[in-house]
Amino acid sequence: MGIFGALTTSVAGLRANSYALENISGNIANSQTTAFKRIDTSFLDLIPPSGNDTQLAGSVTAKSRSTNTLQGSVQSAAVSTYMAINGDGFFTVQKPGSFSDNNPIFAGVNNYTRRGDFALDKNGYLVNGAGYYLQGVPIDRTTGNPSGGTPEILKFQNDFLPSQKTTKISYRANLASYPLTVKHDKSVPGSELLRPADFGTNPQIVGTQPPPFGDNTKTGLQTNNKLGVPMTGATLMSGAAGSDSLTVNFAVGDTIVVNGTTLTVTASGGTNDATHIPVDSSLDTLLSKIDALNGNPPPNNLSTVTGGAVVLHTGTTNDLSITSTSSGFAALGLTSPVTVKRTGGGTVGTGTVVGNDVKTFLDESISGGATTAYDGNGAPVNVQFRWAKMDSASLGTGHSDVWNLFYQTNPNATGSQVAWTNVGTNFTFNSSGEMNPVIGQITLTNLTVSGVTLGDVSMSFGTGGLTQFADTNGNAQVNQLEQDGYAAGQLVSVSVSNQGRVVGSYSNGRNIDLAEVSVATFNGANFLKRVDGGAFEVTNESGPALFGKGGSISGASLEASNTDIADEFTKLIVTQQAYSANTKVITTANTMVQDLLNVMR
Repeated sequence: MGIFGALTTSVAGLRANSYALENISGNIANSQTTAFKRIDTSFLDLIPPSGNDTQLAGSVTAKSRSTNTLQGSVQSAAVSTYMAINGDGFFTVQKPGSFSDNNPIFAGVNNYTRRGDFALDKNGYLVNGAGYYLQGVPIDRTTGNPSGGTPEILKFQNDFLPSQKTTKISYRANLASYPLTVKHDKSVPGSELLRPADFGTNPQIVGTQPPPFGDNTKTGLQTNNKLGVPMTGATLMSGAAGSDSLTVNFAVGDTIVVNGTTLTVTASGGTNDATHIPVDSSLDTLLSKIDALNGNPPPNNLSTVTGGAVVLHTGTTNDLSITSTSSGFAALGLTSPVTVKRTGGGTVGTGTVVGNDVKTFLDESISGGATTAYDGNGAPVNVQFRWAKMDSASLGTGHSDVWNLFYQTNPNATGSQVAWTNVGTNFTFNSSGEMNPVIGQITLTNLTVSGVTLGDVSMSFGTGGLTQFADTNGNAQVNQLEQDGYAAGQLVSVSVSNQGRVVGSYSNGRNIDLAEVSVATFNGANFLKRVDGGAFEVTNESGPALFGKGGSISGASLEASNTDIADEFTKLIVTQQAYSANTKVITTANTMVQDLLNVMR
């Protein structure tokens, strides 16, 4: 090739480095362009044919090398519709070919981009900063799954979301093993339970036979006598200091009213009959007279003094009610008034609480939370729940921890109108606080509240959604109470979730998945053809778009350019030096040509 070959090779070197400089310039210029992919330059040597001993270094040419698969850093953004792809893939977009009446007309040719600065325009399209319109797959609102697999241009109208009636309630709670109802008294076994005998209409499950009346007890505080030792049945109602008598004496004329009948304290050796007791009588005598006035005459007396504490019994004939203003009564370890109700009793279960029994029901049950449900027209209905404990394993053999759930039917019920309805299921718990058997779901048949009918509504508890553990507050700790209905609402805004779904926020408070953003991948992503605005077109070398294998989407985020300024500056210095070196070759070749011409002179 000689001197003139060296000249043309140097010119090719200048051209190649100029090409590299142009790419470096473009990379630096786009260092702040969203999701820009830098272009690197590859130099290729061009070798002319020659023998083995006459080979030349050859000339040079430059080609571009794409970095489409190199991700830029993902940064958070304040706009909820911005998004970035973590991993492989491109957003599927289209650019309008023209506009008609300010509406875009699309040619149907897909482009692909990593630029995720999408925002809603006035027509409801998601458009990025380069004017490309986002594509995705609409979501079926009924199933929550994509409806189809072919991407289409997404458009979100400011329409109303139709109302949906409630069909399912999800409920999870812990029921206190000992509920602190208004009527609970820990000194009276079973006082925390709902007592059917207190109701005019038994609210137990329909057809439930109430247990027969049974004896119940109340244990007073352990109390010492004047000797400083626990009192016994032989302890006297009054006596001198240092004697086996109550610490505070009963006085002549003191009264104890038992179930409406007055028992009067008389002088020592005084009247001693069913309604009178001498002041120096023993506690066994006093308790015998109380038992007799409550329908348990000798030899059926039940009440005793045990371990220094008075243990009162109701028997099965009557409930026990005692009042007294005597200081001596308080020395018994009892606080007036004393009310002890028999266990059992009542009518056959009706499954309802009527208006006349509402106060009793509220006193013997605990709140189970409330939720707003919706009928078919989207009208809201306040559904309230209450739990009542029906039986307790603490009562001994033959008993277990059983609860009933009620929902409010009519908050304004009076008389015989139904106020609360039993759901008709016994929830039984074992000693570990777990349901046994497990009840995962029930159906609230024809659920009606305040005259609004919701129809059959399923109530789901899951396998471990209901438990019975100790709770110092004695309440039902509701962990989940959700329902699937909602009123009609208007689209207020849209955002993009980290699951790659466009979520619509409606005026009724609902957030509904509207579409799934389509992410396309390519087997030859670096062979895509670049077009304006950070977009790409498919080529034969890139292969067709593939869906379902792309990276994840981060909402409210943007991908930065993958240009590294420091790296580009380094390449800029190298390119400049290479360009200068090629000019030196041209200068040297020119000098040699001049020397050759001087030979002829």
